[in-house]
Amino acid sequence: MNHPFFHLDDKILSASEQAMQQLEPVFLQIDQVTGYNQQKMLAAFNRARVSESHFVGTTGYGYGDRGRDALDEVYAYALGAEDALVRANFVSGTHALTVALFGVLRPGDTMLSVTGIPYDTLRGVLGITGNGNGSLKEFGVKYEQLDLKEDGTPDYEEMERRIHPGLKMVYIQRSRGYNLRPSLFVEDIERIAEIAKRRAPGCIVMVDNCYGEFVQTEEPTQHGGGIAPTGGYIAGRRDLVESCSYRLTTPGTGREIGCTLGNNRELFLGAFHAPNVTGEALKTAAFASALFSSLGYDVTPRWDEPRADIIQAVLLREKEALIAFCRGIQKGAPVDSFVTPEPWDMPGYDCEVIMAAGAFTLGASIELSADAPLREPFAVWMQGGLNFHSGKLGAMLAAQSMLEQGILPL
Repeated sequence: MNHPFFHLDDKILSASEQAMQQLEPVFLQIDQVTGYNQQKMLAAFNRARVSESHFVGTTGYGYGDRGRDALDEVYAYALGAEDALVRANFVSGTHALTVALFGVLRPGDTMLSVTGIPYDTLRGVLGITGNGNGSLKEFGVKYEQLDLKEDGTPDYEEMERRIHPGLKMVYIQRSRGYNLRPSLFVEDIERIAEIAKRRAPGCIVMVDNCYGEFVQTEEPTQHGGGIAPTGGYIAGRRDLVESCSYRLTTPGTGREIGCTLGNNRELFLGAFHAPNVTGEALKTAAFASALFSSLGYDVTPRWDEPRADIIQAVLLREKEALIAFCRGIQKGAPVDSFVTPEPWDMPGYDCEVIMAAGAFTLGASIELSADAPLREPFAVWMQGGLNFHSGKLGAMLAAQSMLEQGILPL
């Protein structure tokens, strides 16, 4: 394909064409999953009888916000959950997780993470890092951890020994975070949940399903759409969601308050577009995997491997390559393309981090972005893409940026 608006080396263009030929059967499979999930989302809208009146915002306490209640119903149905709590005042994914943890755990409870150490920003919430101020540890909640096996997969045999009736929660992180271990499929999560419920029938199984949205036809929980300006959600058993609502607002008022300030329309749009946007992000990830593997880099997952989330990791082997990659991704952004990403000490992380993201919504990882801690093996984690064509171009510009710095081994 001709690229008249961006300079791309002929060797990168050739590698791109080869990747596209390889990916035809992969894209067909992604489209099949996307079609199924889009039908499911449309059915959720129909079931909730969504109408234009649901887009009207509320102010103040937000009593009687019909749109807010209908949106909860849409999410619950689409995720196969009893109930959902969808709110614009969840300021990040870590915030939603924190509300869920504090909502259902009490002093003296013990939680067990069966997928190793959680993502960096959650460690302070647990009290693993930082001074512990405001953490679960300070409130008397005990954290235990079961590491993954050497190959990065769950240790099911050890779960049989470690999970016992005294546990209040078994915690699962689906995605790899800043790790190179495989992300979990729904089938993996189901196996863990079966062990947990058999060994500790009264325990709560909590899944951080970040980046796993609509990647398969079944869901433990999560989606993202690329239109909603902010917000997050919690979905699951009705009584547990209610407890979480008391943590988000106050005991007694829970989900009944919280004005939407005109955000409902965007939140509904985000939900409706989520399956399709996820499909575009999966295609972008698969393309990046095929492109950079052909350029001589190790990638995970490989372009022809099944995917459990939208993240693509590329092992770039050196600091300069990592920085050049992120700067190339930034050049392919619709917003702030002129900005040069620089490593910095980002709050919540234990080393310098570089992030590339020219997004319509600040921090939206469903839009094309790339980020990484500046530490060995100097891998970059790339995700998102509102549409495949711009996501593909972003990956090619990342390669071009590395070539211009004399790093790409062509």
